[in-house]
Amino acid sequence: MIIKTPSRLHLTLIDLNGSIGRIDGGVGLTLEKPRLVLEMKQKGDEIAVKFKNRQNLPVNVVADYEDKIRTSASRMMEYLHLEGGYSFTVHETYPSHSGLGSGTQLSLAAGKLISDSDNYQISVPQIANIVGRGGTSGIGVASFDKGGFIIDGGHHHGEKPDFLPSSASKASPPPIIARYDFPLDWKVVLVIPHLEKHVSGEKEVNIFQKYCPVPLEEVQSLSHILLMKMMPAILEKDLEMFGEAVNTIQNIGFKKIENQLQNPVISKIMQHLRDAGAPGVGMSSFGPTIYAVTDSPQDIVSAARDTIKDVGGHIIETRAQNSGAVKE
Repeated sequence: MIIKTPSRLHLTLIDLNGSIGRIDGGVGLTLEKPRLVLEMKQKGDEIAVKFKNRQNLPVNVVADYEDKIRTSASRMMEYLHLEGGYSFTVHETYPSHSGLGSGTQLSLAAGKLISDSDNYQISVPQIANIVGRGGTSGIGVASFDKGGFIIDGGHHHGEKPDFLPSSASKASPPPIIARYDFPLDWKVVLVIPHLEKHVSGEKEVNIFQKYCPVPLEEVQSLSHILLMKMMPAILEKDLEMFGEAVNTIQNIGFKKIENQLQNPVISKIMQHLRDAGAPGVGMSSFGPTIYAVTDSPQDIVSAARDTIKDVGGHIIETRAQNSGAVKE
């Protein structure tokens, strides 16, 4: 059994002020590429993980994938009271801790393969709860489940009273309050520069604790832009308006903090892509992945090559995916 998952952009968290009773909330977009392809066979008495092209993968990616697969598989087996073992083969990967949501996609993929192999009818949000994903943002879970452009409604204080990243939160995946098909003729150019620093684990927890709550007026401003600019732009297929919204939200609320904490190279690349004609350029999650939404991808890819020639990195031309993971 094989499952193919999308990746996702996390455009912004909405409310890390929390004064009206909810926190978090997220905005995201499901992508065709890069993708994860995971195969599973019911075999032996342990959880085994293999890689199709292990020799070409960084050691940290192999270790991260192995850990997430084993952890998710173990949690699912414990929840379903299953014994025995499973053999997983990773056919396609994309970078860990890059802002593209590999951890959620990988964890859900392993959980879904096990639950489906034993004919359990478990919903994707429930699988996410079992394997421990979606505790802050629901974007990755919804991307796996439905795809498209997604906005989630965050968590009630009764379930999640503290400001924490998903990796440190045990809250259930939040409700999806809006989901739209995203225009497929709008292309997305990803730029993933090779930078040493990334934000995850304890460092990410500390950032949430230090910088939250964010000012209420910034949350209100961000909500206004999302409701009255970004969302209508998608429905009316207005690329310029959507791009303006993306550019504006880089300097508001928690996204502003995420950008300020990044290597200065990130902001330089983003501005260079805007100068090259990209209507909207942003950073996904804590980065380092930068995304540019455009209808002229060749120009932006060319500009992207210029921007990373000193630091190195990857450039991926992709587009939205308006459906979730596919099992074969």
